[in-house]
Amino acid sequence: MGRLLAIDYGKKRTGIAVSDSLQIIANGLTTVETSRLLDFLHDYLQKEEVSTIVVGLPKQMNNELSENIRRIEPFVNRLHKLYPNLQIEYFDERFTSKMAHQSMIDGGLKKKDRQNKALVDEISATIILQGYMESKRMNYK
Repeated sequence: MGRLLAIDYGKKRTGIAVSDSLQIIANGLTTVETSRLLDFLHDYLQKEEVSTIVVGLPKQMNNELSENIRRIEPFVNRLHKLYPNLQIEYFDERFTSKMAHQSMIDGGLKKKDRQNKALVDEISATIILQGYMESKRMNYK
């Protein structure tokens, strides 16, 4: 069973999280400059077996897609072309940044550390992946 990899795609930075090989636990991996994301993924996919890439789906409170979808869709289309055998799914990313900030507070991080946007993006990707895995578990019951 391959790992799951989650992407919190941003204009400047992209947070990345991965599961363990048994797809039980989500862990933050890193944050990458979005301009270097495809290179990073190429290198990572050469080293690790990944069965699914989960991409955060940017929705607004009214359930409509946000403007960031116009950057995400071309990226996802490119992934499909580069890795046709890899499953790619979207997962709602609403509130992940807010949840990331709250988890940083709950974890006792100092205010200065909580302003680290790269860390927020990585934690957001982890929350996306954890939510995705939980939704899959709920569907199996």
